[in-house]
Amino acid sequence: MSLRINDVAPDFTAETTQGTIRFHEWIGDGWALMFSHPKDFTPVCTTELGAVAGLKPEFDKRGCQIIGISVDGVSDHEAWSDDIKASQGHAVTYPLIGDPSLEVVKLYDMLADDAGDTSEGRTAADNATARSVFIIGPDKKIKATLTYPMSTGRNFAEILRLLDSCQLTANEKVATPANWEQGEDVIILPSVTDEEAAEKYPDGWESPLPYIRVVPQPK
Repeated sequence: MSLRINDVAPDFTAETTQGTIRFHEWIGDGWALMFSHPKDFTPVCTTELGAVAGLKPEFDKRGCQIIGISVDGVSDHEAWSDDIKASQGHAVTYPLIGDPSLEVVKLYDMLADDAGDTSEGRTAADNATARSVFIIGPDKKIKATLTYPMSTGRNFAEILRLLDSCQLTANEKVATPANWEQGEDVIILPSVTDEEAAEKYPDGWESPLPYIRVVPQPK
């Protein structure tokens, strides 16, 4: 199945390093970030898992749970976690999904249906497309996705920025411009009339073009 923004994130039951979870139940009423890896004990992914562990307090502030998934079993994840802590300086305190049967990566369209049903004998290159990030909202819908090649480590500062934008625009009738950072000016949605905008923003807005209305970020 193909997954797109605003599709319901597929639910599943899986074993993780913190026990069995039912994904939608685990998300609860908050936000979630799931990011995938093609194989345990791979160098770029090791740095990524450590980076996210270091940023976990930032995700916590935003009410966003973190979960990783790698195309190997939980016992491998546990051994890998020791390497991550030793080399990256941060313990992985969020769950890692074991997916040795490839069920979840197929469910999320990261591997083809004909990829087989076991991680045994598969290399990281065989699973290269399992390098995606999914931001999922409280309504269990996919709000954003990113996919990186194996050779490029993910920029989790950018993913936090993306999460900030998703959370802001879910609650306010605004969009964020290019390179926006938390606290900077935003754009009123085109679907909001000038009359409606004037009620929300009595001080008015800047219009560098007739179809762009720039206002301070709503508090």
